[in-house]
Amino acid sequence: MKMARSLFIVVLVCLASSLTSAYDPSLLQDFCVADLNNTIRVNGFVCKDPMQAVAEDFFFSGLDIVKTPTTAVGFTVTPVNVMQIPGLNSLGISLARIDYAPNGQNPPHTHPRGTEILTVLEGTLLAGFVTSNPENRFISKVLQKGDVFVFPIGLIHFQANVGKTNAVAIAGLSSQDPGVITIADAVFGSDPKIPSDILAVAFQVNKKIIELIQSKL
Repeated sequence: MKMARSLFIVVLVCLASSLTSAYDPSLLQDFCVADLNNTIRVNGFVCKDPMQAVAEDFFFSGLDIVKTPTTAVGFTVTPVNVMQIPGLNSLGISLARIDYAPNGQNPPHTHPRGTEILTVLEGTLLAGFVTSNPENRFISKVLQKGDVFVFPIGLIHFQANVGKTNAVAIAGLSSQDPGVITIADAVFGSDPKIPSDILAVAFQVNKKIIELIQSKL
């Protein structure tokens, strides 16, 4: 009986290990520099010949450059993902610099493929996220220079500059290409548009309000 129980435990451990490997397999080489010109896609980019890898494949310069926020809501993102550093391909990480104007914000959005860890370099930010249904808890914190905050993968989150000066933050993400879905743009600015009567029911407002928002996005 004890032997059967032990064998059952061993099988469970092996099965768990197999499932884990199937979800996020280990690399079979030191790196897989993305061949960005290859049209073949295999859940990422095809590797170029490792013997042709050079330092530039693992390098990016310019994260120190101050960017003037250019969006209507007052923020600008400088991404550093696999498109900027081909050597990130298959390594599961990326980052970004975010510049915020006073009263500017990185509006509610999600990263479908990555958890985010945000570090404030300058200024004061209100950062928050909302948990999933049915609780929909709003968890937030005012961050100062040197503070760090985490946004779990897939959850709607935002940052807003609540200080009187420009703010800067660095975001690390657990994906070479985490993706971003800005809620307002996705819901009200889709192409083609989501029917306004559908959104009117969903948001419990007059259809004309929906059409007004859609016209702005």
